Amino acid sequence: MPQPTFAPGDPCWIDLMTSDTDRAREFYSRLFGWTYQEGDQEKYGGYITALANGLPVAGMMKNDGESGYPDVWTTYLRVEDIKATAAAAHAAGGQVFMPPMEVPEQGHMAMFGDTGGAAVGAWQFGGHTGYQAKGEPGTPYWHELHTREYAPSVKFYQDVFGWETEVLSDTEDFRYTTLGSGESSRAGIMDATYLPEGVPSNWQVYFAIGNADKGVDMATSMGGTVIHPAEDTPFGRIAVLADPTGALFRIAQR
Repeated sequence: MPQPTFAPGDPCWIDLMTSDTDRAREFYSRLFGWTYQEGDQEKYGGYITALANGLPVAGMMKNDGESGYPDVWTTYLRVEDIKATAAAAHAAGGQVFMPPMEVPEQGHMAMFGDTGGAAVGAWQFGGHTGYQAKGEPGTPYWHELHTREYAPSVKFYQDVFGWETEVLSDTEDFRYTTLGSGESSRAGIMDATYLPEGVPSNWQVYFAIGNADKGVDMATSMGGTVIHPAEDTPFGRIAVLADPTGALFRIAQR
């Protein structure tokens, strides 16, 4: 399996903030076949790395409830100069939720709010160079921003992360812009004015899976919730799920 490469601005890592790491580990292990490595408590706060076929594909950390954030999956975009990115995010009308910080030997991270209010992470490579597998069952394969502020959000990612974008669709029903074009596109921004009241704009992660319907059944048998049942789309058979503590994600049988 070729190792993914990440241009600056590309989604390169994901992690789950969860109020129940034990339950999350069991849930995703059964759903995706993940195994885990636990980081040094002192150095990395017990950060857990999820492996698919022995390759790092995601992280998990404890949500102690103090931040007020619900359990959530976060997408990180690769940046080359995280301090400059933080300054650019601020200048473009975004927020700096968490200023750049060094993760010893691994790299530098920060958390921003984009102009539509969606939280997105930034990662400057050190020893950690992103997920090492994508597009195979049990690994991430697509990242998508659902935003109420479509045009300003597209401009934010162009200005702050250097995205070169292409308009996939621009109709009343479906407005969608991609990072990159066609087969080489790496992420999407969707006009999501339909989001329910109180639900902020947000990034969503798609995981590849061998059989979406079996995945839905397995997820529900372990206390997950079906937000949108599996249905055929031009991009595969896709379902929207929440894990046992409510973190939203998508599965796609390609």
